[in-house]
Amino acid sequence: MKKLIAILICIALSFPAIPCRAEDFEFAADSVILMEAKTGQILYEKNADKPLPPASVTKIMTMLLVMEALDNGKIQLSDKVSVSEHAANMGGSQVYLEPGEMMTVDELLKCVAVASANDAAAALAEYLEGSEETFVKKMNERAQELGMKNTCFENTNGLDDTTNNHVTSARDIAVMSRELLKHEQIFNYTKIWMDTVRNGSFGLTNTNRLIRFYKGANGLKTGSTSKAGFCISASAERDGLQLIAVVMASPTRDDRNQTAVKLLDFGFAGYSFYEDLPENTFVDVVGSMKKQVTVGVKEQFSYLAKKEEKVKIERVIELPQQLKAPVLQGDSVGKIRYLIDGKEIGFTDILAKQDAERIGFADLFKFALKKMAIF
Repeated sequence: MKKLIAILICIALSFPAIPCRAEDFEFAADSVILMEAKTGQILYEKNADKPLPPASVTKIMTMLLVMEALDNGKIQLSDKVSVSEHAANMGGSQVYLEPGEMMTVDELLKCVAVASANDAAAALAEYLEGSEETFVKKMNERAQELGMKNTCFENTNGLDDTTNNHVTSARDIAVMSRELLKHEQIFNYTKIWMDTVRNGSFGLTNTNRLIRFYKGANGLKTGSTSKAGFCISASAERDGLQLIAVVMASPTRDDRNQTAVKLLDFGFAGYSFYEDLPENTFVDVVGSMKKQVTVGVKEQFSYLAKKEEKVKIERVIELPQQLKAPVLQGDSVGKIRYLIDGKEIGFTDILAKQDAERIGFADLFKFALKKMAIF
């Protein structure tokens, strides 16, 4: 029995404890942030607005612009891209594209997302905007649109040997990561662990080891240079809760990954989504030929709750027993309020789903004739 207890203690100590409070965190990284993707709510941050070189995490913006171009029909996954000499000579992490080589947008996007290929990123940029310089201008414009206040891109891939001010912040990375995750098609690439291109002749292995080893991991991008240290935007989803953990300037790859895991574990252990979508119902109407109208909520209510709060959430329905005509489809006729310990945390409007016109003289006359016909 003593031996068994000793073994169990050793096993327990081999797993890092999940901090129960954000202030209990200890990790090796200059800047971090943990964001919930659906609401954008920040669950933890440290030096999150500090501008730092992001290395290949830059490619999140590159992939975002590609996904947006795909969605608006500007390009197709099946489009064939001719690789320029400029793109082929990127260096760093690459898939060794040759000048004049043809690859589809689908293959190039896979190379960027999985193998962090600098040459593939440049080839996509040139295909979309004609030159890498023009594409980088679009990257910075999109960053401004998203409110990324501490970001300046100088290239598509994050190589920083010759850059002057290629920087972003953990918060800005979380913002563009959240935007990228809205394009569900990106998971077709970021969740790949191993794959091939060139008809199976060239293998790809994801630079993000969490994809293989962390439950629920579905992205997003790693990066490392001597200037940037080791960086990551790590995304993961469990039970409908999608988290984004950004880590910048870690001293080692293991420190980076361990910090990302700590942040994600903290989020999944402490938070969950409360979601409520009541079914439509009927309400009586007075002053109309229509006796009832269908009513339902304007939109689903969702709330990111601490797990101990979720069980305390109560619904208060404010809806009259009768409505007075006229009632128009889309009219607000009531609301559902959501409270924790008596404090309102949000609400959703109840809307009429159909019209109920006020009864007129002609309607009354027809109704009277019908009544007379009965007798």
